[in-house]
This record gives sequence, C-alpha cells and structure tokens, in this order.
Amino acid sequence: MAKPRYLILLLLLFVTLQSSSLSVAASPSDHNYNIGDTLPFFVNKVGPFNNPSETYEYYDLPFCKPDPIVRKKESLGEVLNGDRLSNALYEFKFREDKDGETLCQKKFTIDQIGSLKQAINSEFYFQFYLDDLPFWGFIGKLEEDNGEGGSNYYLFTHVQFDVLYNGNRVVEVKAFGDPNRAVDITKAVDIDVKFTYSVIWNATELRFENRMGRYSRASLLPVYRQVHWFSFINSIVIILLLVGLLALLYTRHLKSDLKKYSSANEEDREVGWKSIDGDVFKHPPNSSLFFAVVGTGTQLLILLCVLLFLAIIGTLYPYNRGGLSSCLVLLFTLSSICAGYSTASFHGQFAENGWERSVAIASILYIGPVFVTVSILNIVAISYRVTAGLPLGSILVILVLFTFVAIPLLAFGGVIGYRFRSEFQRPPATKRYPSREIQQQVPWYRRTPFQMFIGGFVPFSAIVLQLHQVYASMWGYKIYTLPGILVATLVTVIVIIALVNVGLTYIQLSVEDHEWWWRSVMCGGSTAIFMFGYCIYFYARSSMSGFLQLSFFIGYNACICYAFFLIFGAISFRVSLLFVRHIYHNVKRE
Repeated sequence: MAKPRYLILLLLLFVTLQSSSLSVAASPSDHNYNIGDTLPFFVNKVGPFNNPSETYEYYDLPFCKPDPIVRKKESLGEVLNGDRLSNALYEFKFREDKDGETLCQKKFTIDQIGSLKQAINSEFYFQFYLDDLPFWGFIGKLEEDNGEGGSNYYLFTHVQFDVLYNGNRVVEVKAFGDPNRAVDITKAVDIDVKFTYSVIWNATELRFENRMGRYSRASLLPVYRQVHWFSFINSIVIILLLVGLLALLYTRHLKSDLKKYSSANEEDREVGWKSIDGDVFKHPPNSSLFFAVVGTGTQLLILLCVLLFLAIIGTLYPYNRGGLSSCLVLLFTLSSICAGYSTASFHGQFAENGWERSVAIASILYIGPVFVTVSILNIVAISYRVTAGLPLGSILVILVLFTFVAIPLLAFGGVIGYRFRSEFQRPPATKRYPSREIQQQVPWYRRTPFQMFIGGFVPFSAIVLQLHQVYASMWGYKIYTLPGILVATLVTVIVIIALVNVGLTYIQLSVEDHEWWWRSVMCGGSTAIFMFGYCIYFYARSSMSGFLQLSFFIGYNACICYAFFLIFGAISFRVSLLFVRHIYHNVKRE
C-alpha cells in the first residue's frame, strides 16, 4: 500500500508545478474570440526600471482596486519568477473600442502622494497581461527643472491600450500613459484624481504564431547580429590557435617523449612524466569530495544541455511565465539520478568502499550553498516586501521535492552506479617506480595560481561578448532569444577548456608533478571565476542601485557561476584523464 501512495504523492507534486499555470491562460484554450467576448486581463507588478529584482505587487501603490482583489493561482515557476497576477477594473472586449472610459475616482492623501512621487522618481513601470501577452508602461514622468530649482512630478491618469488582432485572435498589445492628461502631484496636498483608459483595436497581418516575435526583435537588430558573429569568429580563432599550439606540442615534444621512453634505458626513463607512472593514477586527497565534484558537475552539464534543447525546439520561449524556473526545478530534481550514478561509478573505479560518503557529499555540494544563499535573499526580499519573496507554500513544495524525490533518485543512482561500475584499466607501465617527491621550488608560471589564470582567462576571452548579452537579458529588459548561439558558445568554450587543460596537464606532468587531479578541476573551473568577476564589472557599469538589488545580483550570479565552476571543472578533469591515459597507454612495453 505504501508504494501506490508514494507514486500518487509524486504525481500530485509534479502536477502542482504545471497545472496551476493553466488558470491564467485565455478562456478559450486556442485564444479564439468572437466580437464582444471578454479577454483575460491581469495586473502583475510594479518596480523601478533600473532594478529588475525590486518588484512590488501592483496594488502596493494606491491605484484603482477591484473589490475584492482576486489573485490568480500560480505555478511554482511563476512564484519563483516574482509574478503576482491579480484581477483589475480594466475591461477588454474583443474588437470593441473604448474612449475615455472611467476606471475610478480616487482621493489621494499626503502619504499616498509621497509614495507616488517616490515611485515616479525611481522610474516605476507597471506590467500587465492581456491574453497571455505581457506589456509595460510607466506610471508617470519627472521633469527635473521646473524653473525654481526643483522637480515636477506628473502622474499618468489616462492609459491608452493599442491592441492588434488578426482574424479572431490577439497578436499584439501596447500601453502608454497620455502626457496630456497627467496630473501634477508635486505639492504635498490631498488631491482628487479621475483615472480613465482607452482601448483602440486595429487589424494586422502578423500571424498569431509569430506574436511572441516582437519580444525578440531587439536580439535580431543588426548591431546585435554583428556582436554575435564577432564573438563566434573570436572563439573560432582562439580554437584554431590552441589546436595549432597543441599540434606543435604533440609533434615536437610529446611524440619525441613517447619514442624516447619506449626505447631508452632505465636511467633515461627515470626523468620526465614517465618517471611518475606509479603515482599519476593514484586517486587524489579528499577523494570523496573530488568524486562528488565530478558527479555534480556532470549532473549540471546534463541539466544545461536539456534546457538548451528545450529552448531550441521552442518549449521555452520569452515570457513564458515561470517556464524556465519550473524547468530548472523539475530537471534538477530528475537529474539527481545522474549525479548519484556518476559519483558512485567513478568512486567505485578507484576505491572499494566509501562510495556512500561521496554520494552524500554530492547531495549537498551544490544545493547546500544555493539553499543558504536563497534563504538569505528570501529574508531580504520579505523585509523589503517585494514579490521576489517566496511564500511558505512554495518553500514547502521545494523542500518536499528535494526530500522525497531528489534524494531518493540520487541514492538510487548511486546504487546503480556502484553496482554496474567498470573497472579502471590502468595503462601498462614499463616499471613501477617508487613515489617521488614533488619539487617545491618551481617557477611562478608552473604554479597553480598562474595555471588557473591561464586556464580561466583564455576560455573567458572567447565568451565575454556573449556573456555581456546574457547578463543584459538576465538583469535588464533585452530579450535573449537565440538559443542556437548559446549552444554554439557552450560548445566552443568546452572545446577551448579541453584544449587549454590538456596543455596545462602536460606541462605539469613534464616537471614530475603527479598531483594533476585537483589542479585540472581548478584550472577548468577558473573560467567561472572570471565570469563572476565580469558580473561585478557589469553591475558597476549599470544603473542598478540599492542593497536589495545588489544582494540579489551578487547572490544569484554567485549560484550561477558556482554551477559553471562545477561543470567546467568536471569537463576539464575528464578530458585531462583521457589525455593522461592516452600518453601512458602509448608507451611501449619492454
């Protein structure tokens, strides 16, 4: 009886994540309307234009409110995205124009005037949804100099909605405040205000299937196309240079080393990378943590590839409310089995016991720091009363998913990985030399910090232009809708990381330093350190301000860059392992 109940619980949890999003869709499932049909309309949030993380519920400002205010049920992804949809007094009927329709009459108090002036000074915008189409507008305008050394504050009391339709479907909507009907609220006095709105319908030839295209036009402007192409060409040039350098390394050094070590006498063999054959395949210190890093990095790489695939096929598209957040939660939960399998199978190749500890570390290696960071940010968000603060119900859903789904899948993957582990095939050695001490006095350019700098800077230089576009999309209002470019960027950075770390590993082995395991992870993952450094530069050059925005910017970017550190570190190690096994396999037996 316990098993069916457990399966029912899992089914209910997954349905909860997605089904509630249907409640905010248009009434007809196919978005078809007849003349006079009422369209679904929701107000969402307001916030300062320069601080995308600082958003408040629409009715936190003293706008016209319906009685009662009804919140729409939202999916987990929408809640994580900070969406708080509610009903409104605005009424939209398909293809029926309205001119100067009265919304409500309000009398603002001095305190309400003060909050509106503060919002206008911060360039507050609003976000609405009509038939699942998001659109924005400003609540007022600020005139810096009124001739008396001060500023004038104007509140838009009339909003004009321009709606385009094709046949019986809505394809585009815009809203803007009418400056000719703005009310001066500069003086701190009570004031009566009448709010009105107009709706203008116009036909268009734009097809319904392409109505989301307007949100991606910014990414397709010629200037952005040039940036994408320049970034891609830059990456290809770096790859060609690295391939040339590695080809030179192989033909002039590695090939001669292989020939020398295969035919030389014993004394000549006891120098260079061949002399550390007995140590080079010993598992590193803190091996449980190391195997957990490789396993978690593999999980996150699979998660990233699946997300990009969903974006390419169109499942994830711009302003699919909460779609990305829902996919992240679901995919991370399901991919836990990959982390358990990879960690345990890799551990089992080098040690008979202790795989359980490695899997346990993998369970908290990434989600642990992320949970602490998100908890701190949630406390900050709640203290500021912004929509980014997660309600208790959403927190409980995430905890239940992690406890009853992710952890069991991780453990199951660990058991399968250990049971079906493959035996590590040690390359045939010419002779098992005793362990050698690593040289303590080495040139600065052979030390770990410099190699991490090279291992991180070269791949980072190939993706910095695309990284700027991604940051502008995440922390601004530029829509990034070119998943193919992201896939190409990911492939190129993986190739560059692989090529760079093969060279760095060879340099390390050539000075008889066999502790290459952790260094390969650190050198590959150091690209993420440069990414985090660039995000600090991006913030300094932006118009974002305030402790709330700074904490969210630093916190979420730290989580993202930490994920890429694990991804790139796992890739770097796996490539380095293939290279090390290859060169030792190619040494001929005596």
